[in-house]
Amino acid sequence: MAIPAGAALGFQFEEKVLLAHAAQEAKLADTPEAGSDPLPRGKIGNVEISRLICGGNLISGFAHSRDLIYVSPLLEHYFTDEKVIETFQLAEQHGVNTAILRFDDRTLHIMDVYWNQRGGKLQWIAQIKPKVSDLFTDADRAIDAGACGVYVQGETGDSFVKAGNVELLGKVVEHIKERGVIGGIGAHSIEVPIACEKIGIDTDFYMKTINAKKYWSAGPTPRKDSVWEETPEQTIEFFKTVKKPWIGFKVLGAGAIHPKEGFAYAFENGADFICVGMFDFQIQEDVEITKQALSWIFDRERPWQG
Repeated sequence: MAIPAGAALGFQFEEKVLLAHAAQEAKLADTPEAGSDPLPRGKIGNVEISRLICGGNLISGFAHSRDLIYVSPLLEHYFTDEKVIETFQLAEQHGVNTAILRFDDRTLHIMDVYWNQRGGKLQWIAQIKPKVSDLFTDADRAIDAGACGVYVQGETGDSFVKAGNVELLGKVVEHIKERGVIGGIGAHSIEVPIACEKIGIDTDFYMKTINAKKYWSAGPTPRKDSVWEETPEQTIEFFKTVKKPWIGFKVLGAGAIHPKEGFAYAFENGADFICVGMFDFQIQEDVEITKQALSWIFDRERPWQG
């Protein structure tokens, strides 16, 4: 039976992907393997963190998927509790030692199972959304549950600064640090870290968007008044002056940028770590791309983080 050449090539590609996925699943053990870490690491405060961090949007059933409305429900069906645990195990096996996950009841449940029943060691940095009327409750609950760090989610950081409440961000970070873990501030708008530095907030780290193609949040053309509008050039220049660790996120622009391009761009332009949402079958490749990207950088503007 004759098969069109294009269809044959497509079948071969899909077959290779499925076989690679099956091979990775076969390597998964019930508990993470101890061994040497293949990924470079850096430090935030006294916490040693892999330069590639496992992002939590996929696990939380929400993805920045541009205008594709089916993606988040698809993720909710794919990432069962068991699949999340398998993903964590695979990440650990390849040297990823930290995940950034939003604070919610499902995360608390999964981390309890992963740490206490499966013997997992993956560190958790909790993403919180404090309210002006309640700055500390979620931070305290996350820390009590074992988070090694807590940071204010990006949209929340944006809204606090826009409303003139930057001092309250400082109070949140101060409280987190008083509890004995690292504290940070997230942002989409560059005005957030600018405002925080201006008043001297002693944050341990920032989370900031960075990608070369600008983040498409609400259609092909970002609104000019939106805090989601990416400002890569301003972000890059500003962080050259900030001697605090910086975690880059949205480095793949909602899936529009290949990791080879997105990872290199973030690291070359100052990000000390990157936080990336990864399917289980993407982890091995993303780890290798991270190692390559870091090995090719010889003239970083932020040498204190390597």
